[in-house]
Amino acid sequence: MTILIVATSNPGKLREMQAYLKDTGWELQLKPEELEIEETGDTFTENACLKASQIAQATGNWAIADDSGLQVDALNGAPGVYSARYGTSDSDRIERLLRELGSEVNRKAQFVCVVAIASPDGNIAIQAEGICPGEILHAPRGDGGFGYDPIFYVPDKQLTFAEMTPELKKSVSHRGKAFAALLPQLETLCPFE
Repeated sequence: MTILIVATSNPGKLREMQAYLKDTGWELQLKPEELEIEETGDTFTENACLKASQIAQATGNWAIADDSGLQVDALNGAPGVYSARYGTSDSDRIERLLRELGSEVNRKAQFVCVVAIASPDGNIAIQAEGICPGEILHAPRGDGGFGYDPIFYVPDKQLTFAEMTPELKKSVSHRGKAFAALLPQLETLCPFE
């Protein structure tokens, strides 16, 4: 097995990526705690590539990173790359978003996820993007998920992310779509030889 360093300190994200990559022959490990990468990119792609590249160079291993967030049409794409920094807690971020949307009729939004894998020299070997279109509700619904999940409604499924089973969310979410696009590309890499 070849080691793939996940550019996060979050064990939950590691488990989630392991679920997507479980049959690929990669052994996923958390990045060293002391390695912190500042997300200075203006796009999800820039941030994912920056994190993967810097972690790969620092560790001398293959590295994977993702960057994702919520883009709301009526807020000109905000919170976008600042989704995680839009408040100090999930409830704070949701309150701010709902307050800024107010009674806006256009509630269209999308979750975006970009995943990048860098070789040990820091070059980006592959990247993939997943987008899940939806709408922002006026009030939270559901107890599952995290972040903006209780207010992100997927019309095709007539559920918020927070109301979906983990399996359903995995199949329709931006992250699930990004990994679905990544897997065929991953098979073309040959780091096991």
